[in-house]
Amino acid sequence: AVVSTQSGHYGRGARKMAEYLASIFGTEKDKVNCTFYFKIGACRHGETCTRIHNKPTFSQTIVLLSMYKSPAATAAVLDPAGLGVSQYSDNELQSHFDTFFEDVFVEVEDKYGEIDEMNVCDNLGDHLMGNVYIKFVKESSAKPCVEALNNRWYNGAPIKAELSPVTDFREACCRQYEMGECTRAGFCNFMHLKPISQ
Repeated sequence: AVVSTQSGHYGRGARKMAEYLASIFGTEKDKVNCTFYFKIGACRHGETCTRIHNKPTFSQTIVLLSMYKSPAATAAVLDPAGLGVSQYSDNELQSHFDTFFEDVFVEVEDKYGEIDEMNVCDNLGDHLMGNVYIKFVKESSAKPCVEALNNRWYNGAPIKAELSPVTDFREACCRQYEMGECTRAGFCNFMHLKPISQ
């Protein structure tokens, strides 16, 4: 076996293997890294997942885990059969969400940097429920924001912030949900994003 890097013979096979591994990273063919964690920054298996969750050391995007506490989601978890009658109107629920969204967006942008986009999950699965994803314009804003927010509280609970691998929300979102056709309701493993009022 030739191990000379000067002549370029070292690893034609190794180079091809590295290119192949790079091409499948984060795809269904990748049997080592968790595809869901790579795409949506969360995995329903959590720490018990058999695949690796590569937590980024730098990113433009952060996630605030389970930060949004929707009155509707809380009621659905407490009453999964839907036997109870909702005590909130659609307008009240939307107003509650819009207030939350504005509070977080303004606070984060004023203190940590310009926000490119902010999304809140409307899913009911534990790994996505209430997650708030914030993508900054500048990558340099994200890490200081995570460090600061991990020492803060919101609505009586500590904020749990971390850098997220999500860079393209189109890939992270459930396309069926966007078309009104998702059959998994709030328990889908892809993001169902809650819209703000226009």
